[in-house]
Amino acid sequence: MAHPTQLGFQDAASPVMEELLHFHDHALMIVFLISTLVLYIIIAMVSTKLTNKYILDSQEIEIVWTILPAVILVLIALPSLRILYLMDEINDPHLTIKAMGHQWYWSYEYTDYENLGFDSYMVPTQDLAPGQFRLLETDHRMVVPMESPVRILVSAEDVLHSWAVPSLGVKMDAVPGRLNQTAFIASRPGVFYGQCSEICGANHSFMPIVVEAVPLEHFENWSSLMLEDA
Repeated sequence: MAHPTQLGFQDAASPVMEELLHFHDHALMIVFLISTLVLYIIIAMVSTKLTNKYILDSQEIEIVWTILPAVILVLIALPSLRILYLMDEINDPHLTIKAMGHQWYWSYEYTDYENLGFDSYMVPTQDLAPGQFRLLETDHRMVVPMESPVRILVSAEDVLHSWAVPSLGVKMDAVPGRLNQTAFIASRPGVFYGQCSEICGANHSFMPIVVEAVPLEHFENWSSLMLEDA
């Protein structure tokens, strides 16, 4: 859950998000080192009293400032490509959920069940219970079992939307007439918040996403109650 004055990412709740955090720290350290080196060179060049008017070229310097950036780019690209392929892998999902974007709410359909689906609207500010978050709570949460691969099929009925939950490392565009897919594994129980991340009209800011990860036994009890109500 994000909080005021937060500078970094939210705490990871999935293996992919943990990898993204590690890569962020890795890339940030490289940026700091480059910035420090460039700043040192600038200060040294400005403050020094030594000059040499006879240096017209230097093969050694040319080689260094050609090879060094190439090595740095490789050090950034290799872990980036690894995570990219990890995010694309969807192996034997235990549960498939179809998330459909509407103006301005989400609807969910659990495709492994015959008649399990619901609409998820934002809870108005005046209806919030103590402890609930303004603009983030929904009347129906998307409940998933923890430590199980979950596949999300994402589409939209009217305009472009985007289904995003930062703690899970998930963001997928919802395009009318197109079915995109992504996957995640919730590594711990909890409630994880997200929002539509593609400007979709006047109430774009009022279509939150709430994913609740629970133990498998609790998920089975919840799905049974939902099927009975249906």
